[in-house]
Amino acid sequence: MTRRSIVEVAMAGAQFVRGFVAPNGLAVLTLDRPRALNAMNLDMDLAYRSYLDEWASDPAVKAVLIEGSTSRAFSAGMDVKWVVSALQDLDSPLLQKVFSAEYSLICAIARYKKPYVSFMDGITMGFGFGLSGHGCYRVVTEKTMLAMPELAIGIFPDVGFANIAARSPGKGALGAYLALTGARVNNPADALYAGLGTHFVPSEKLSLLKGTLLQKNLSDSAHELVQDVLSEYSQEPASEPHLKGLLPSIVSCFDGGNSVLDCIQALKKEQLSSDSVVSQWASAALTSIQKSAPFGLFVTQKHFSSVASAVSKPKDVDALSEIEGVMKTEYRIALRMAVRNDFTEGVRAVLIDKDQNPKWQPPTLEDVNLADVNAVFSPFENELDELSV
Repeated sequence: MTRRSIVEVAMAGAQFVRGFVAPNGLAVLTLDRPRALNAMNLDMDLAYRSYLDEWASDPAVKAVLIEGSTSRAFSAGMDVKWVVSALQDLDSPLLQKVFSAEYSLICAIARYKKPYVSFMDGITMGFGFGLSGHGCYRVVTEKTMLAMPELAIGIFPDVGFANIAARSPGKGALGAYLALTGARVNNPADALYAGLGTHFVPSEKLSLLKGTLLQKNLSDSAHELVQDVLSEYSQEPASEPHLKGLLPSIVSCFDGGNSVLDCIQALKKEQLSSDSVVSQWASAALTSIQKSAPFGLFVTQKHFSSVASAVSKPKDVDALSEIEGVMKTEYRIALRMAVRNDFTEGVRAVLIDKDQNPKWQPPTLEDVNLADVNAVFSPFENELDELSV
């Protein structure tokens, strides 16, 4: 894509992605596509990246705040119906453009040097979490609903979630559980415990928090000032983290050494627990897994296990321990998974026809060919086809 066309596409996304810089140096980026729950398309991705790149090099910008225009959602993720409809044109290079834009943006966010504050109010799923969850300050509210539901539509939990999941409690088991089941995190205490959020602020206080940030005289010590303001408004959640009590069971089922079939067998054992909380949790997890695409489950388990293993090693030993290595791998996986039947079929069954009855290929876990799974991770024959980050 030429520079001119990038600028033109970014301008096209401006109606849904708005940004301004306040006199005190706070740059505010707002997703404003409420009818689609701020779902992101390529135009929006490029507009978002354009703002961040401009602000990164602008000495007048001291910190960045990202938000949704409605408390219903920060962002419901990628506009997958739009992607699937575009896939009908087999000659279109759309997939490469979409995933390259998304994944390079995630790397830019993860490496952003200026304070990056995310208001994760309302639905924050998939790519919505990618835009917010890699920032240094992640504000959750009582309305926050976090989830990575990609397996239900036949693809895999991407956007670098594996990099965050690997650092979750249980040496990454908690994050693997969230990825393999698509479980929703509705409790602020659970969001903080899992490492998905850093601060809890009641939704009604976000406007006051934003106002205070806009009034502060931000300077070269912007990180310290932002931390002070967040500390002023943040609270301890009213309840204890539900996931903390379940962690022993989560580890026994979703440890990185467990295959998908091992996970299922372990969950069946947990179903027999005399603790009703554990048995109900196991039943819900099993139901979710059994609805998901078998091929995607195998790919997800392999990916998340590999990243968790890499993170546990000394720094620089494994490329998967850094966000760039994770995103390069996910780019290979995504381009191959998106053209499989499971993706179009999952979107059809869940989002278009809504019959909730996808016909997966292969249909069962036992039918999954491990050689096919390994193949989606392989480097491209031409190095120029790899993600450039």
